[in-house]
Amino acid sequence: MTTFILRHGQTDYSKQYLVNGDPAHAIRLTEEGVRSCRNAWFVLPLHRVRTWLASEFPRAQQTASLLMGVPASRLVVDARLNELDYGKFEGGPFLEYASWLDHHGGSKRPPGAREAQREGIRRMLSGVRAALDYPGPRVLVCHGLLVSILLWHRDRSPGEAMPLFFPEAPCVEPLTVSDEALDEWVGTLLADLDGEKPQDRGGRGDAVILRVDGGSAVATFDRVDHSPEEKEPPHA
Repeated sequence: MTTFILRHGQTDYSKQYLVNGDPAHAIRLTEEGVRSCRNAWFVLPLHRVRTWLASEFPRAQQTASLLMGVPASRLVVDARLNELDYGKFEGGPFLEYASWLDHHGGSKRPPGAREAQREGIRRMLSGVRAALDYPGPRVLVCHGLLVSILLWHRDRSPGEAMPLFFPEAPCVEPLTVSDEALDEWVGTLLADLDGEKPQDRGGRGDAVILRVDGGSAVATFDRVDHSPEEKEPPHA
């Protein structure tokens, strides 16, 4: 069987590159986000989908409902697919969180957050693995970081370590993975996390430079209007 994994449609937050890790904030799709869901009807085999899954976030469930074409009464909601908890950075520019992450690493929890980046990634991967227990084909609507991790893993070089920042994932563009491959991907990524040393960086590391206008970026990174001196965050 097959799983179609995709990031939710565009929101005003993603358009402005603001972070939202609290599902209680009812952030909905923009008009462009709604249109992108309609376009997906032409690339997803909607008539054959047997299971629909989404995170607890309104934007993910709205995306799933638009793709389904009916109220989401048959939608499986799994909190393990939720966005990261950003703690004190909630609602602010992604660049502020990225600067903190660059300095402290993925194993430390931001102030006020219930999880570190690496803990959140592990949680998300457990949700993907659990999705395989549902009848397929299945559609899984989640958030940018999870999709970016899976895309990175699909294209990774042999021996390449999991980075701190990942290329941004597009909205509502399904990643199609067979059950066998997806189970293998999740197992390998979880093993990567098990083998990592704590990422208490204490300063700039040796990963790629995070940029606003092009270059590598975290999955949920969106453009914000910053002054010129703020357009290149610290090395990540």
